[in-house]
Amino acid sequence: MAHILQKDIESIAVYNLPWQEMRNCTILITGATGLIGSLLVKVLHSVNQKYQLGLRLYAIVRDSEAAEVMLHECDVEFIEQDVREPIVFYGDLHYILHCAAVTTSKLMVTFPVETIQISIHGTENILKLAKEKQVKSVVYLSSMEVYGITDHGLAKVNESELGYLDLKNPRSCYAESKRLCECMCNCYFAEYNVPIKIARLAQTFGAGVNKDDNRVFSQFAKSVISGQNIVLHTDGSSTGNYCYTADAIKGIMLLLLKGENGEAYNISNEETYMTIREMADIVARKVADGRISVVTDIPESSLKYGYASPVKMKLSSEKIRKLGWTPTIGLEEMYKKMIEELTYDQ
Repeated sequence: MAHILQKDIESIAVYNLPWQEMRNCTILITGATGLIGSLLVKVLHSVNQKYQLGLRLYAIVRDSEAAEVMLHECDVEFIEQDVREPIVFYGDLHYILHCAAVTTSKLMVTFPVETIQISIHGTENILKLAKEKQVKSVVYLSSMEVYGITDHGLAKVNESELGYLDLKNPRSCYAESKRLCECMCNCYFAEYNVPIKIARLAQTFGAGVNKDDNRVFSQFAKSVISGQNIVLHTDGSSTGNYCYTADAIKGIMLLLLKGENGEAYNISNEETYMTIREMADIVARKVADGRISVVTDIPESSLKYGYASPVKMKLSSEKIRKLGWTPTIGLEEMYKKMIEELTYDQ
C-alpha cells in the first residue's frame, strides 16, 4: 500500500468515532473492489488491528481472485456472487455497507438495463438480509445524481430539493434507479424498522483511485502525469461537487455509527464547487504548474462518453456537518495526493 493512502487510513482510524461500539461485530461490505468499498475494507481492517475490536469482515465481490489481489493485506473473507441474486449469509450480522453499483458512465449508457437491475435487485437483497439479521445499522451509498436538474435559483441544494430527470434518456438509468433504491430503503425502515442511512456522495477522488479508472478526474490527473494537454469533450459549463476519498470514508462511517435512521445526507466539500472548465484550469495551472493547457474538442455527439446532463447545483453539507463531519482536503490538494499516489511505484 502506497504511503499517501496509508497515512489517510491511519488518520481515519483515529477519527473521533465510537469505534468500540463495533467490538466483536460482523460487517458486510458490497462492491468491495470499487473505490469506496475497497477503502472501507482497508479502513475497517486497520481499525480492527489498532483497537483489537475482534471484527469479522465479509466482502461481496464479483471476482474473488481480483479482490484477493486488491485487498491481500486485509483480513477479510470474500463472498463471490452477483448482488442481483439472493444473498445467503450464515451467522450473525451487525452492520452493512452497501456500495455495489455501476459507476462508469460509459457502462451506464451501454448497459442501462443491467445498471438498473444491479441497483434495484442488489439493494432489495441487501435490505432483505438486513431485515432477516436485524442488523444494527446499514448505509446505502447513493449519489448526488439523484437530484437531477434542480432549480438554478437555489444557492445551495439540500437533501429535500430533488429536480427533473429525463426518463427518455438511457443515462437516467443510474439516477432514477438510485432514487427508487432510496425510496425502498425508507420503505424498509418505515415498515420493518431496518436502520438505514443514505449517503449521497459527491464525486469522490484522491488517494486510493485505481490507475485504470477513466472518469473525468482520473483523465485530468493522467494528463498531468503524462504532460499532455487536458482535452474537454464538452464546453465545461456543467458544475461539479467533489470530496476527497478519506473525507468521504469518514462521512460514511459517521453515518453508520451516528446517523439518523431513514435520513439521507449529502457528503460533499462545498469549497470544491466549480465548473468542469474551472477545475481543468486549476489542474493545468496549479497542479501541473502551467506545463499543460486546456483544449476543447466537442464531438457531434457526446453520447458515447455517457456524460450526465449539464447541471448547476451546489450541494449543501449542513446536515452531515451537524453530526460533526468536516472535510479537510481541498481540490488542488486532492489532485496532488492522487497523482503522488498514482506515481509512487513508477
